[in-house]
Amino acid sequence: MASTLELPPKTTRLKPALRCLRLPDFDASNLDAVHAAFAAATPCALGQAWRADEEPDFAPGQVRAGWRRDALLLFAELTDRDIFTRATAPNQRMWELGDTFEIFLRPANRPEYVELHVTPNNQRLQLRIPHTEALRRAQAANEFDEFLLRGNVFHSATWVQPEKQKWFVYAAIPAITVCGQDRVNMGSRWLFSFSRYDYTRGGGEPVISSTSPHAEPDFHRQQEWGTLNFATGE
Repeated sequence: MASTLELPPKTTRLKPALRCLRLPDFDASNLDAVHAAFAAATPCALGQAWRADEEPDFAPGQVRAGWRRDALLLFAELTDRDIFTRATAPNQRMWELGDTFEIFLRPANRPEYVELHVTPNNQRLQLRIPHTEALRRAQAANEFDEFLLRGNVFHSATWVQPEKQKWFVYAAIPAITVCGQDRVNMGSRWLFSFSRYDYTRGGGEPVISSTSPHAEPDFHRQQEWGTLNFATGE
């Protein structure tokens, strides 16, 4: 979800394209091991392409991607001066409750897509949106319950380091959650966008950012999402 505030656009940027490498097994509960596993992956930076310049309180972030067997694997590193959320349970409106990392994924040949949120305390929101028209109707009514996915449709872990003004997200998203297949198919393409809400307590509206070169601050503009290409690790 994102605000609809109109701001002057930046110079047009190219949509990102990530070559998603096959990763070896690693300990996903250990931050150092996750860092090492994604070391060769190309980082994709978050920005504010819809603005002429970033907001003064903009804080950088970057996301790396890989895959293994049946899942897309993501690792996000987010700079944050005030890391917090009021989220207490799954499938709350995370983007209204504090800092949130958002994942948008869609098979290149299908209209439906998933929107997945992770908060610093590792609460998750899981949505499956059948197409853009359904999303716009839901936005107009401010009602999204019809899109909620129950249960655990993906795995995530978070690490919060306030002394370094950083928090990290690891996510493993099964192919069946995104495209209904049991395994990731090498050579396949998904559309993607990663975004965040960066709140500061007492600071008013959150600072939002995205890996997509959005002409407007609307994370659901799929024409500006990037492409994820699944490749071998060699």
